[in-house]
Amino acid sequence: MMSPLLFLCPGLAAQNYPAKPVRFIVGFPPGGTNDIVARALGQKLTEQTGQQFIIDNRGGANTAIASELFVRTPPDGYTIMLNAPGHATNPALIKLPFDSIKDFAFITCAAESMNLVVLHPSFPPRNVKELIAISKQRPGQINYGSSGIGTTVHLSAELFQYMTGVKWVHIPYKGAGPAVIELLAGHHVLYFGNVPSVINHARSGKLRAIAVTGAKRSTAAPDVPTVSESGIPGFLVTTWYGVSAPAKTPRPIIDKLHSEIVRALNSQDLKTRLSNDGADPVGNTPEQYTAFVESEIAKWTKVIKAAGIKAE
Repeated sequence: MMSPLLFLCPGLAAQNYPAKPVRFIVGFPPGGTNDIVARALGQKLTEQTGQQFIIDNRGGANTAIASELFVRTPPDGYTIMLNAPGHATNPALIKLPFDSIKDFAFITCAAESMNLVVLHPSFPPRNVKELIAISKQRPGQINYGSSGIGTTVHLSAELFQYMTGVKWVHIPYKGAGPAVIELLAGHHVLYFGNVPSVINHARSGKLRAIAVTGAKRSTAAPDVPTVSESGIPGFLVTTWYGVSAPAKTPRPIIDKLHSEIVRALNSQDLKTRLSNDGADPVGNTPEQYTAFVESEIAKWTKVIKAAGIKAE
């Protein structure tokens, strides 16, 4: 039950916040980019506040399972969630038992990154032009994996096919962790993975990186060209990682969380850690983040409907 103090003295509640461990829900299994960002941020918040920020992985349905659980938790600041682009794509794909705007108190976009186009070493292409050529020679024969239907990993590949006319076979997984494991094993050969989830495998040579999906090259992989400069002008997909609390969480607690998260994002060690993994800190205001999520929902709803993408 929520303490009456939150209603009578929300400022006092925020002054003493956090007074116990905070549950940090992530809508994907361990090992993927969302998990990497959440753990890095959670560790820094633990150091700053003296209270544990405990990661709770709840994978499945492109964060919808985690979100349904999350919106039912007390709005007292002791449960927060990492949002990802799936939050913006799900409304067009799934009948949701919650409102993707009204049931969330958006705190800040913590970081953003792009995707890295990686191939299994057994797959011959060395660049985007070769990938297009071999794909056109083998229509419907090349398998690509994703971290789930409607994720930027999936939509990056769909946009690539749309803009080039190639045809691949989609194999969705319940998160980036399982998708990357299966890619390394050769069960699919092509993946548009979030940079933090695949960069170390690319650096070690276990995967071959041929392009990034951003407007400019990634600082984590400066030698890898963008898809746009590789011959598909205008191709652009980025991903983002934000933090929210349940709706009706008192504003003083939202402000305290925002202050601590921005403080963490401005610390040199977290900046360096995120940068090494290919993610850039953001730290905008609750109002800016809310407006951004609303715009993302509108944008991806149009894309998904135009492409005829359906949830399985």
